[in-house]
Amino acid sequence: MAVNGGGREVVVLLSAGGGRGNVGDCAFRRDLLAVRFPCQEYGNIESPMCPQRRHFFSAIYNRLQLNPATQPIIITTPICHCDDTESVNAARQQLQEEIYTVLFDMNVPAVCAINQAVLALYAARQTSGIVINVGFQVTSVVPILCGKVMQNVGVEIGLGALQLTAYLSELMHEKGIDFVAMASVRTLKENLCYVAEDYHAELSKNVEASFTVGDEGVFTLSHERFQTGEILFQPELGGVQTMGLHRAVALCIEHCNTSEVGKVADEGWFKNVVLAGGSACLPGLAGRLEKELLQALPSTIAKGLKVLPPPYGSESAWFGAKSISNMSTFPEAWCITKNQFQKYGVNAIRDAALDDN
Repeated sequence: MAVNGGGREVVVLLSAGGGRGNVGDCAFRRDLLAVRFPCQEYGNIESPMCPQRRHFFSAIYNRLQLNPATQPIIITTPICHCDDTESVNAARQQLQEEIYTVLFDMNVPAVCAINQAVLALYAARQTSGIVINVGFQVTSVVPILCGKVMQNVGVEIGLGALQLTAYLSELMHEKGIDFVAMASVRTLKENLCYVAEDYHAELSKNVEASFTVGDEGVFTLSHERFQTGEILFQPELGGVQTMGLHRAVALCIEHCNTSEVGKVADEGWFKNVVLAGGSACLPGLAGRLEKELLQALPSTIAKGLKVLPPPYGSESAWFGAKSISNMSTFPEAWCITKNQFQKYGVNAIRDAALDDN
């Protein structure tokens, strides 16, 4: 079984373990699983309140007809940053400890908690590289060396799926398309939007396209299709005060190139750049980012750099977890067992977190 998360919470069940499993939306088929908890706008599922967490996991196991005691579980942990406040770190730690407690109380034999960026990298069949996770409200540039997150050289920008959807809504309003639910705007973003290789050249092209959204009818977009994703590179277009994605990644790469830790690894380990997150699936994003990085970085650093799109779309982290669960060293080398938790308590979790980072 694998649990995946978004933003700064451990949140969503994606798959049952063993055999082929189910992934993404398929794992939430109405005839298989119907678990409801308070949701943020746009459908982000928040972590259940503490009294509800046992019911949350129990309902999932019951609907999937699985015995918790029969297999380990993999959960993703939120992406951490060196500038996170003490309260943020404390809340994250408390949440993780509570989830461990609930799962072990349900007799789960072992729990593996891994940073979601690491899972996305494993899905791309890499153990070292830079993962760009386009999250709900922020985009995290996460350098990972031999499976370990290098927090001190990571970069975060205040731009994510929320801002992309809001900007598309603003563009549609300017075009006279009003009274559209934000969920529908998100659907249009996912089905019509893309990233232009050359923004200014694209402005002179006819790129009009239409898409039908449920009962709301047919919507036709033109330049809005690529203007939406352009704020990743020109945030000022959407009124966002932050650096562009390419500048954030270039800064991270330069930090990795000069890092003392990175120098002991294979040269150029940071030239594997992997995109992750639902909004990272925008067509053209990988090619545009690679183009911008090759222009922004010195040729000695940029040589051999490759930007890969999400290897399995928005389910990349799930497939990364699946690849780990299929390893011969799993679960022994990856998990905290119920016995370890009972013997060492929260210290076992903290030690594992230090090893992971």
